[in-house]
Amino acid sequence: MTTFQQKYRTDTTRLLSWDYSRTGWYFVTLCTKRFTCYFGKVVEDTVHFSPIGEIVAEEWQNTEQIRKDVSLDRWVLMPNHLHGIIVLRHWTPRSAPLEMFNRETAHRETPRRGVSTGGSRLTPNSLGSIIGQFKSICTKRIRAAGFVDFAWQSRFYDHIIRGEKALNGIREYIVNNPLKWELDQDNPKNFQG
Repeated sequence: MTTFQQKYRTDTTRLLSWDYSRTGWYFVTLCTKRFTCYFGKVVEDTVHFSPIGEIVAEEWQNTEQIRKDVSLDRWVLMPNHLHGIIVLRHWTPRSAPLEMFNRETAHRETPRRGVSTGGSRLTPNSLGSIIGQFKSICTKRIRAAGFVDFAWQSRFYDHIIRGEKALNGIREYIVNNPLKWELDQDNPKNFQG
């Protein structure tokens, strides 16, 4: 952490050699502020959406309808977070899932990282700008529906998916997420403190 104008600021955790507006498959996680369970509840391993959850699910699905170069793969909306695979196809007409790597970055592993969606200028059509726009429209609709206390965490987590094995593992994790809710660290009943 560094300071800027007497305020703490977190240095970027992005992969500096990677252009987040280029074609790629990304695993993202977006959480509510303080992990508040706004989106619904899990009953018998099935997520039941609240009115807020309905809005978020609808807007997530709209993402690929309003952006011609964006596709969605597996996703799940949990009570206080969303996991999803988002595919950007800006620079190549081919849509094969794992053709986006170049030789100099293919060997590097990128951990899940916190990425801010506010405060700085984002490249148009980049992963950060798409997530920021998604969160913004959701927030506007949710607050217009009378849920004025709703808020997202300011950051989101991303992971560049680098191969079929990783893609399949992440898909499985997403599909099985509701089954593991009782043990999930983001389940408020499991918080320590």
